[in-house]
Amino acid sequence: MTDKNVTPLVIKLGGAAISCSETLSAIFSAIAKYQSSAKRGIVIVHGGGCIVDDLMARLDLKPRKINGLRVTPQADIELVAGALAGSANKVLQAQAKADGLNAVGLCLADGDLCKVSKIDDELGAVGSAEPGNPSVLNVLLAHGVLPIISSIGVTNDGQIMNVNADQAAVAVAGALDAELVMLSDVSGVLDGKGNLIKSLDKQQANSLIQGQVITDGMVVKVEASLTAAESLGRAVEVATWRYPEQLPLLFSGQSIGTQFLPE
Repeated sequence: MTDKNVTPLVIKLGGAAISCSETLSAIFSAIAKYQSSAKRGIVIVHGGGCIVDDLMARLDLKPRKINGLRVTPQADIELVAGALAGSANKVLQAQAKADGLNAVGLCLADGDLCKVSKIDDELGAVGSAEPGNPSVLNVLLAHGVLPIISSIGVTNDGQIMNVNADQAAVAVAGALDAELVMLSDVSGVLDGKGNLIKSLDKQQANSLIQGQVITDGMVVKVEASLTAAESLGRAVEVATWRYPEQLPLLFSGQSIGTQFLPE
């Protein structure tokens, strides 16, 4: 059982973790150990771009992105939904079960959790998500269940949409009024000497980007995290899953990565 008076935690799980059973086991074992003594609800939101890429390669289909968003032709959405809401979600659920957790696999449409709308025709079956109804999640969390949510949603007129997993996690956190952690293969943002930066606001981040301390793919992650913090009105943390012994500290509210601050 979880305490409804304790702010829940949404963990966006990405990077290579999804395709590595050893890493997943370390993460879920840490959650199981934490929840055996704590009463904080935890929710997992995931994508699975690597699984989609593998499937498309087997089908001789070439992935394409526009501004970091995967183009999903209408003809391919059933394949993508099957990979994310099917294969990836069930792999995570199975590993969670193996590590002693009572997990339920969901997508953004279940219980009307998130409102999803199509972005534009150029991207195809790709949607944006807004917070919806958290009632189903609240019931699951109250009974100590771990919801594992894929980034597949459904529009009001019944169209299946692929939603960027980072954006999906923000929408889920918004629906629950929860804290958000982006858990990936990077520890956070490092300064020019390789030391972890504990917190960043937009002005500080822009300065580091202009000074080329933050470069390449990290720029996208930093900008997305700042946008998430602004949307939620609270700090958003980017941390790594590489040190499982630190995860209980993270789950209990302590920072182990870089916190991105809203303005």
